[in-house]
Amino acid sequence: MPINTIEVKTILVVRNDRFGEFLLNIPALRALKETFPKAKISALVNPAVKELAGCLESIDEIVEWSQGRHSFFQKLKLLSQIKSKKPDIAVIFNPAQELNIITYLAGIPVRVGYDRKWGFLLTHKMKDLKYLGLKHEVDYNLELVSLIQATTTDKTLSIKIDDGIIKKTLEEYGLEGCDNCVALHPWASDPIKRWPARNFRRLAKMILKEKAIKLILVGGGENSAESRALFSGLGENFTDLTGKIPLLKLAALLKRCKLLISGDSGPMHLACAVGTPVVAIFRNDIPGKHPRRWGPWGNGNIIIAKPNLQDITVDEVFNELVMS
Repeated sequence: MPINTIEVKTILVVRNDRFGEFLLNIPALRALKETFPKAKISALVNPAVKELAGCLESIDEIVEWSQGRHSFFQKLKLLSQIKSKKPDIAVIFNPAQELNIITYLAGIPVRVGYDRKWGFLLTHKMKDLKYLGLKHEVDYNLELVSLIQATTTDKTLSIKIDDGIIKKTLEEYGLEGCDNCVALHPWASDPIKRWPARNFRRLAKMILKEKAIKLILVGGGENSAESRALFSGLGENFTDLTGKIPLLKLAALLKRCKLLISGDSGPMHLACAVGTPVVAIFRNDIPGKHPRRWGPWGNGNIIIAKPNLQDITVDEVFNELVMS
């Protein structure tokens, strides 16, 4: 049955995993907003993503819901919270049995998602073939919302970062006037996607020797010990912010950087969302982790990919920097 786009008042969208994956929903969220112009979009997101979600024009309200195990009473509370919003549509971007159950029990008339993890509770569903890596995650997300005729011609990633936040961030970290900065992010949530950190150190030394720029190392708190062990002693033009900068400020910093060098990671997608070019280092032998699915989205980016990350040399990456 066709959905009356004018009558839809509230849409619940769910993407409560890591922030990189969340950002790749921006075009799909835009499609929902453009197709259902009178609808309020309420986003169920991981608490760590809350600040970034607040920068998206397509999102009107944020509900925090961490990924992982929840108690019965936590689920009951979320069910009550969702029911009170009376959503007309729920779109579950990352499959989760508990969310399929909760949106069903909340009585949401249209429930969109992937046909797995109790997918029989959904009204609009598609087979989850993303593990095949046949298209980009952005396109998979757009394909999902197309089940309810949501479309957009604007497939760009974009988040708005206030100029005041950018100014304060640069001042806080002593990076004022940083118009010729390059950011490095050597980490990845999955170890099999990581180019060796020692290669990043060699690359950093080469860049600092050959180019008149400032390098900024970024990463999460879980990487702090490794960053201190591997990246100390690189000189005054090297700043280590690993574990020291929250996501919104990281977005502000990346927006002012000339370039980000990274593997497959959340900061790579964040750089794309703020319009900063990326040199991305990928392995391309696993379909579900292929750059075809997870590579930097947009124009002006460079992907260096091989089946074995160990075969990508520091010189290869440096030469791409010279040409870019």
